[in-house]
Amino acid sequence: MRNPLEVLKSLSTKACNSKYRFQRLYRNLYNPEFYLMAYQNIYAKPGNMTKGADGQTIDGMGMERISKLIDSMRNHSYQPNPARRVYIRKANGKMRPLGIPSFDDKLVQEVVRMMLESIYERTFSRLSHGFRPNRSCHTALVQIKKEFTGAKWFVEGDIKGFFDNIDHHIMVDTLRRRIDDEYFIALIWKFLKAGYLEDWKFHNTYSGTPQGSIISPILSNIYLDRFDKHMEKYIKSFDRGTFPFHQRTKEYRFWEYKLSVKRKETTARWNGMFDEEKQLALQEIKALKTSMQSVHCRDPFDPTFRRLKYVRYADDFLVGIIGSKEDAVQVKRDIGNYLRETLKLEMSEEKTLITHTATKARFLGYDICVCRDQQTHYGRRSMSNRVLLYMPQEKWLKKLLAYKALRIKTDRDQKKIWRPKHRRYLVDNDDLEILKKYNSEILGMYNYYRLAHNVSNLQSFKYVMEYSMYRTFCLKYQCSIGKLKRKYCIDGKFAVRYQTTSGEKTLFLYNGGFRRQEMPDTRPSIDNNPDNISVTMARTSMMDRIKACKCEWCGKGGVSIHMHHVRKLKDLKGKRAWEKVMVARKRKTMALCVSCHKKLHAGLLD
Repeated sequence: MRNPLEVLKSLSTKACNSKYRFQRLYRNLYNPEFYLMAYQNIYAKPGNMTKGADGQTIDGMGMERISKLIDSMRNHSYQPNPARRVYIRKANGKMRPLGIPSFDDKLVQEVVRMMLESIYERTFSRLSHGFRPNRSCHTALVQIKKEFTGAKWFVEGDIKGFFDNIDHHIMVDTLRRRIDDEYFIALIWKFLKAGYLEDWKFHNTYSGTPQGSIISPILSNIYLDRFDKHMEKYIKSFDRGTFPFHQRTKEYRFWEYKLSVKRKETTARWNGMFDEEKQLALQEIKALKTSMQSVHCRDPFDPTFRRLKYVRYADDFLVGIIGSKEDAVQVKRDIGNYLRETLKLEMSEEKTLITHTATKARFLGYDICVCRDQQTHYGRRSMSNRVLLYMPQEKWLKKLLAYKALRIKTDRDQKKIWRPKHRRYLVDNDDLEILKKYNSEILGMYNYYRLAHNVSNLQSFKYVMEYSMYRTFCLKYQCSIGKLKRKYCIDGKFAVRYQTTSGEKTLFLYNGGFRRQEMPDTRPSIDNNPDNISVTMARTSMMDRIKACKCEWCGKGGVSIHMHHVRKLKDLKGKRAWEKVMVARKRKTMALCVSCHKKLHAGLLD
């Protein structure tokens, strides 16, 4: 059997040829190395310990399960289990359906995902950022900041119920444009038609891909790549005029001419002028320059010049337009017609808005606007027409309320009063866990909003979180904040000391500030390197541990291995010998022979 990495690199290299059609992909599903590589990629996710519709989890994974999957692939009897449907609450209060596949289906889907990613990743549009390696919300926002300069209108796009409304026939037809392997296509059909279980009742799926499945993100990108390619062509037909012909206005040229004449006169007479005359001449030049810079250099409403920019993240997209509002309305109408007629999707009317760039448009949790500041900085209007990213106050305020770290009261004058609040559900944790929890939540907000111009406002968020932490500790130890600080503070900074095998260590409450950061553009590393495909290896990889066929408890060799999994290391009490071994090795897994694995679950291993 070929090395999976070599297969994936070969697929990625051939993908550059847009006319090449991939054949004999299905045979890779007979390769056990692919399943081991897939297992290596996904084993660490806590969700794998959640039971699917078949009642199984990742626990007990071994070559026997892989062999059964391969046999079912060879005789084409493999049929994915229906996903178990649960609902999670969205930010707007509505519920989002989430499908939980069985682990065996996750394993097969990860193999399929790796192959599809190798085929399509290098051909995806640079304007797409969702669910892609080396791309994120931040790369989408950086692209907006760089390329939407001078935009007059935003079209905030949102596709209504996208993941639930993907047309299966269009999806498969899109795949057949690059893939000439009906067995592989039939496997995709099986995943699309697997259905779901809700309240233990089976429901067929006639459209959409289940949110929560491993294969769903790559399929959604393949589906919407047609939209991205359409927008690239639409941009070329929309754009009009060139910058050299985007002429200066008459008013600007008037002041520019007067300033030029004054400078020439002053230069010619400079040596024969008195100091008072020189100062007066310099003041007149400065006044003329200020008058020139107070008007627009070019006509912002020039009908001979227009531009369109577009960025997409998953089913959300943002369009920036240099042009009139009529242009923006037409663009929105054309996009809606394409999605409806070609992809059988509908734009959400309540979320698809046309916004003037002087006001703020909401995209990926940021407020985005274009600066209209005409003031000069170091002799230039450096901020004019630049894209600015802002962090909405409501985002971190909702976080505080969701964490139950803040209580808002209203006084007699209807004035809102904020009070940091203890978090009762953290009191039973040890000191280090409490501090780590607060640090991770503070840094989580900062890491996401580090691009915002007003990210320093997170100091207010940090203040509430800090005093919520103090109140939580005070509730735990029944003391005042003053006594708590005297006990825990080191040089005025709150810290928790803890013991490790290498000695005592100290963890401080985050106090690194909230400075705005610029994120570099990482696109070139994706588009041009076919060797980007890799698998993350642990100190001793899961693949090697399974293939070693050696029990890590009793030491028997040449035996069939079952991998024992736990959701989190901290769930282990450390009372049993096998728990102490896992804690000492800092591993959530242990390779056991079948006999030892059965004894472990029966409570008889030690």
